[in-house]
Amino acid sequence: MSSALLMIAGGMHGLILPVRGAEEGFSLLALGLIGTGWSIGFISGSISVPHLVRRVGHIRAYAVMAAIACMTILLNLIFVHDGAWIFLRIFSGFCFAGAAMVVESWLNEVSDNESRGTTFSIYVSVTLFASTAGQMIIAATGVAGYIPFVLAAIAYIGAVLPTAVTRTPQPAPLQAVSLDVGLLYKTSPIAVVAAFSVGMANGAFGTLAPVYGIERGFSTATVAYLMSLAIVAGAIAQVPLGRLSDRIDRRKVMMGVAIIGAVAGTLTVLFNPDENALLYVLFALYGLAAYSLYAIAVAHANDFADEGSFAKVASGMLLILGSGQMLGPIAASMTMQWLGPVAMFVIPVVFHGALAAAAYFRMQAREATPAEDRAPFQPMPSERLVTGETLNLDPRSEENGYEIDEDTGETPPADRPEPQQG
Repeated sequence: MSSALLMIAGGMHGLILPVRGAEEGFSLLALGLIGTGWSIGFISGSISVPHLVRRVGHIRAYAVMAAIACMTILLNLIFVHDGAWIFLRIFSGFCFAGAAMVVESWLNEVSDNESRGTTFSIYVSVTLFASTAGQMIIAATGVAGYIPFVLAAIAYIGAVLPTAVTRTPQPAPLQAVSLDVGLLYKTSPIAVVAAFSVGMANGAFGTLAPVYGIERGFSTATVAYLMSLAIVAGAIAQVPLGRLSDRIDRRKVMMGVAIIGAVAGTLTVLFNPDENALLYVLFALYGLAAYSLYAIAVAHANDFADEGSFAKVASGMLLILGSGQMLGPIAASMTMQWLGPVAMFVIPVVFHGALAAAAYFRMQAREATPAEDRAPFQPMPSERLVTGETLNLDPRSEENGYEIDEDTGETPPADRPEPQQG
């Protein structure tokens, strides 16, 4: 319940800022930096919130995150200024990372090996449908005036209530998972390329696609429908594409999906469609590709990770993903300034194309992992919401023998030999 309320507020907040900012006349660079601010805050929260939880516990830490998020969106309403919104968006990202880590660690604590997969799948579904519901609320209310800001603030502070009244014992303190980019590259070079490419492409799209819509003269409701359609298409596509990658070389699936994303972006640039069926088809096609790639890349990295290192490898992907999410909105905003609103899609096209090429060359360099040796694919939340605790909750952490030492917070050394490059 807390997650649903938080995601409803987050879905509203994430759509209000770019759309209202565009209507207020903020520069494209400023709108891009709002997305960059989110990523900076999210990464910072992922690193620092575990220390807060150790000091005050899960319930108090969660209440702090929700309260700051509520204050942030109300300050967005009071100070309608691009510089203020860039600065405040850092706090939004920080709070979302912290709140997600608290919820995920709690779910991880109460899940056993048999129920972990079901719990994780339900959690992923809740985040998807709640954030989509938040965007649909904006489709109904629009972004003018104070009402959307206040409704989102109510949802933020309402997220405190279910955890505040619970009688369930709090779980053990969060333990930080070290970020090891070197181990990730040694395990799977293509995973490094995939994480950065997805970060650049989806950082640009998630932040500036609403701005593209407003610049084209689309209504706020149309923008909300388009963004929701892209996210839902990607979430639905994750399972069939992931299951396909369990049977054939995952790099082939990544290459094919990346090509679909590049083609969808290219067609959008070429046709620059009006508010018609083609526009919806292209957004759905792009979302199908863009929002399913990261989960497949994590699964591929996991295929080559040695026993006990899944969380470290996937955490390294998070750091690279976050770097791309910080840079993508800036690059896309500059491209839009030079070439017009539809040029926002140039960044996703370039990086999906680069990922497809990298996957092809890696297939020439090394054979695929046998299907029987692959870890099963697992759907994941939107990459904007993945934290270290998401990885702990992921059933593959248990399947890989992942554990965290309660005293040091470190993963014990694995007994398996060095991983082979993927």
